[in-house]
Amino acid sequence: MNEIPPVELPEAFAARLVEDCPDAIVYADAAGVIRFWNEAATRIFGYAAGEALGAGLDLIIPERLRPRHWQGFDEVMHGRESRYGHGDLLAVPARNKDGSQISVEFTILPFRDAAGGLIGIAAFLRDVTKRFEEMRALRRELAAAKAEMPKTAGT
Repeated sequence: MNEIPPVELPEAFAARLVEDCPDAIVYADAAGVIRFWNEAATRIFGYAAGEALGAGLDLIIPERLRPRHWQGFDEVMHGRESRYGHGDLLAVPARNKDGSQISVEFTILPFRDAAGGLIGIAAFLRDVTKRFEEMRALRRELAAAKAEMPKTAGT
């Protein structure tokens, strides 16, 4: 069996991977304060890193979803096992800087301290608004076509 020789990664590989990732990477501490915001997060949500860093996650959570988000976030931060986080892909509405709603899909990565306590969560997010709107339009067309079927079947 041939062994694959180790390969040296380019200098600053991890930093470049995180900063230049095409998906948004947002890290919030246990209080829900944004502590990391990459360039893709700026592209997707419209906020520069200087505007987002130090702000709460409410910055990107639609107002109607905040109570449910914070209830779940607080429960997980206080020890309840999250039902997400093992690579599960989540899909939710989000809010960008101009106040408009977008659709995002994301996965999360919990961060723990040496004692195992949860200290924050990173989210890897992708804007899927266009695909979501296309799917919604297709569902409407399908529903309309199904509604017309009985009318045309007997003619």
